Amino acid sequence: MTELFIVVGLKAKEGKEDELRLDLSVLVEPSRAEDGNIRYDLFEDRDEPGRFVFVEEWSSTQARNRHHEQGPHIQHFHDNGAANVAEKMFAHMLKRVV
Repeated sequence: MTELFIVVGLKAKEGKEDELRLDLSVLVEPSRAEDGNIRYDLFEDRDEPGRFVFVEEWSSTQARNRHHEQGPHIQHFHDNGAANVAEKMFAHMLKRVV
């Protein structure tokens, strides 16, 4: 298996920062409990509240895909919380160099 690192940046719609913070926060613990998850952390920009970054590490692409495509908490977010997202600023799938 090849480990996979992911960073994703999301910007909240104006006035929806608190709602998106909650929407994203409830994803963390269930995601950490998933098979193949190594790291799943949520950060918010200190200078620009409402700009969030996920840092994820998965044991394999397959584990990440199961999470993203089958995780009930992720599906719930896509069906409900994603409405509070103004923009996906970036999404990078990374491999370790050193």
